Amino acid sequence: MSELLIRYALREDTKVILDCINGIAEFEKMSDQVEATLETLEASLFDRHEAKVLLGYIDNEVVGFALFFYNFSTFKGKKGLYLEDLFIYPEYRHLGYGKAFFKELMAISKQENCGRMEWVCLKWNQVAIDFYLTLGALPLDEWTTFRLNESTLKQV
Repeated sequence: MSELLIRYALREDTKVILDCINGIAEFEKMSDQVEATLETLEASLFDRHEAKVLLGYIDNEVVGFALFFYNFSTFKGKKGLYLEDLFIYPEYRHLGYGKAFFKELMAISKQENCGRMEWVCLKWNQVAIDFYLTLGALPLDEWTTFRLNESTLKQV
């Protein structure tokens, strides 16, 4: 494994972030659902600080990204880290870079005194599920994710 540099994204990385978002959307067969633009990402990430992004580089080439934010657990009584997306470009998969991102996110969770770290995974992505299990992650099979989309919210 070549030396991976993981760092927080800066405003000037917005295009790289959008490219990664488009990459994960393509992998998940959801490219038609990407609404993010350079402008919305810049405002959300760097003006309003709604989420944070880690970028991974090898020799100035982007390997992938992780986008996360903090939520709050009423049961724990403290914040948690919620991983919205982790994406490694196909040519860099199975080389340990995903694990390196997770180790970094786990270290951030510990440093920030988070009660837990959570994420969701598509049921068909068995490779990712198997990887998460090797990290000691516990699947929460008794939970169902619900969503109100933007058009529904506008009707309220």
